[in-house]
Amino acid sequence: MGEKAETDDKMRRMDSLNLEAGKVSTAHDHGSKLSWKRTMSLAIQSVGVVYGDIGTSPLYVFSSTFPKGINHKDDILGCSLSSSIPYCSYPWLRGTFALYSLICRYAKVSLIPNTQPEDRELSNYKLELPSNELKRAQAIKKKLEHTKSAKYALFVITIMGTSMVIGDGILTPCISVLSAVSGIKSLGTDAVVGISVLILVLLFAVQQFGTDKVGFTFGPVILLWFVFISCIGLYNLITYDITVLRAFNPAYIYHYFHRNGKEAWISLGGVVLCITGTEAMFADLGHFSVRAIQISFTCFTFPTILFAYFGQAAYLTKYPEKVTETFYASIPRPMYWPTFVVAVFAAIIASQALITGTFSIISQSLSMGCFPRVKIVHTSAKNEGQVYIPEVNYILMIFCVIITAAFKTTEKIGNAYGIAVVSVMVITTCMLTLIMLVIWKISIILIAIFFIIFIAIEGVYLSAVLFKFSEGGYLPLLFAAVLMIIMGIWHYVHKQCYNYEANHKVSSEYMKQLSSNPNINRVPGIGLLYSELVQGIPPIFSHFVSNIPSVHSVVVVVTIKPLPVSKVLLEERFLFRQLEPKDYRMFRCVARYGYNDRVEGLRSSRDSWLRI
Repeated sequence: MGEKAETDDKMRRMDSLNLEAGKVSTAHDHGSKLSWKRTMSLAIQSVGVVYGDIGTSPLYVFSSTFPKGINHKDDILGCSLSSSIPYCSYPWLRGTFALYSLICRYAKVSLIPNTQPEDRELSNYKLELPSNELKRAQAIKKKLEHTKSAKYALFVITIMGTSMVIGDGILTPCISVLSAVSGIKSLGTDAVVGISVLILVLLFAVQQFGTDKVGFTFGPVILLWFVFISCIGLYNLITYDITVLRAFNPAYIYHYFHRNGKEAWISLGGVVLCITGTEAMFADLGHFSVRAIQISFTCFTFPTILFAYFGQAAYLTKYPEKVTETFYASIPRPMYWPTFVVAVFAAIIASQALITGTFSIISQSLSMGCFPRVKIVHTSAKNEGQVYIPEVNYILMIFCVIITAAFKTTEKIGNAYGIAVVSVMVITTCMLTLIMLVIWKISIILIAIFFIIFIAIEGVYLSAVLFKFSEGGYLPLLFAAVLMIIMGIWHYVHKQCYNYEANHKVSSEYMKQLSSNPNINRVPGIGLLYSELVQGIPPIFSHFVSNIPSVHSVVVVVTIKPLPVSKVLLEERFLFRQLEPKDYRMFRCVARYGYNDRVEGLRSSRDSWLRI
C-alpha cells in the first residue's frame, strides 16, 4: 500500500519536461512593459471599445429615472449625485473568472487539480513572517481546500456572474441600436426595427477584423461624442444654473429619499443605467492593458460624463417638464443635428463593449474547462487578449436580431437592464473580499470597511432593479440560467475525463509486463496517442492494447501546450523524452504553440519531427 502511494506521488510530481514545457525564448515578450507610445495608443482604442456603453447613458438616464416627472427641483440634485456613486463602485469589476483563477492559484479550490509549475513560484509558497493576517489566511485557505461544498459554491458563483455578463451582452446591442434609430420620430416602428436589424448584422460582421481595427475605427467617433456631451454639459452649467454643483453634498440624497420614499428607491433602477456596460469592462481589459484603461477613464471618460450629467441637471432646474427628452432638449439649437448624427453612431458603437467582453469571457471560460471548445482567432500579434470567436459572434447576432424584432421598442428592453450589472457587482465584491482575506492578507478592519460600504451600495441598487423582474428583468436571468447549465455540464464532463485520465495512468509494472509479453506484436510505423497530461502514459494505451494486441514499433504520446506568447520558434516547438522501459521505443512529445501559431496536422508534425 505504501509502495503504491509512493508511486502515485511520484507520478504527480513535476518533472523536468513539465517545467521545460512552459519556457521558450520568446516568453519575454509576454507581459513585458509597454512603451508610453503603445500605452497611449491602447488608451485611445479603449475609449472606442470599452466606454461606448457608459458614454451613451446620458441619452436615457434622467428619463428612465423620472418616468412620472419631477416632483421637486431638489430631486434633480439628489439624483445627480446618486448617478455618480456607481462609478465609484464599478472599477472593482475585474471579471469573475479572472478572480476565480487568481483564487485557484493561491488555494487548491479548483475542481480540476491542474496546478502549473510556475504557480509554485507565487508569494504564497514563500516563507512569510508570522502574523495574525497570515494565520487567518491559512485558516480560511485550509477550510476552503477541505470543504467540498465551499469549492462547488465558489465555482457556481463564478459561472453565475460570467453567465449574467454574457446574458446582458445580448440585450446591449439591441437597446443601443434601437435607441439610435428611433431618434428620428417620423419613422414608423416597422422601419425602425428593419433598419436596426440591418445595422446589427453589419456590426457583428465587422468583428472579424479585430479589436485593433474596430477600436481605431470606433475610437474617434466615441472621442468626438465625449467632446460633444462635455461641451454641451459645460454650456448648460454656465447658461442655466452652475449652482447644481452643490449636488456633491450628500445631504441632497437624504432629502431625496426622505421626500419620495418608495418612489425614490424605485428610481434607482433608472439611475443604475449610468453604469450599464461596466460588467464587461475588465473582460475587455485583456484587449488592452491596466494602465491604458486607467488613463482613458480617469483623464477623459469620467470627467466628460460628469459634465454631461450636471449640465442636464442644470437644464432641468429651469425646464423640469422636459425630463422625458432631457438630452435632446438641452442641446443648443445650432448643435442639434451634428450632435444627433454623432449620437446615432455612438449609440450603435456602445454595444461594442459587451461584444468584445463576451469574446474575452468565453475565452477565459474555455481555458478553465467551463465552455465547449470553439475556434478562437487572435486578431493581434502584440496582445494575447484580443480575440474573435466566430461561432459566438453569429449566435449573439441571431439572438440580438430575434429580440429586436420581438420587442420592437427600447422601453420594453430597458426593463430588463440593470439586473445583470448589479448582480455581477455584488458577486465581484464578495470574491474580492475573499481575495483580500486569503491572498492580500489585509487588515480585517480595512476589509470590513470595504465590504460594508460596497455591499450596502450594491445591495440597495440590486433591490431596486429586482423590482423590474416581472416587467422584463427575467430575460437576462433566463439567458444566464441557460448558460450556467451549459457551462456546468461541460465542466462536470471535463472534470470527470481529467480525473479518469489522471487516476488511471498506465503503471511502470504494466509496461514491463507488456514488453515481455510474446502475444503482443510490434508492427512497423509510428503510433500517436493524445493526452492532456504532460506526465505518464494515458489509459487509452492499455485500452488499445487489450483490444488490438499489437503496438507500433514507435509510440509517441502527444500533448499540445498553448503558451502565452505570440509565436514559438520551430526549433523550440517540440520537446521529446523517452519513456520507460527504454527498449520499448515509447516517447513523450510536448508540442508548444503560441496564440498566433497554426496548429499543424499529423503530416506536418511528422515532417517537423524528422527535421529535428
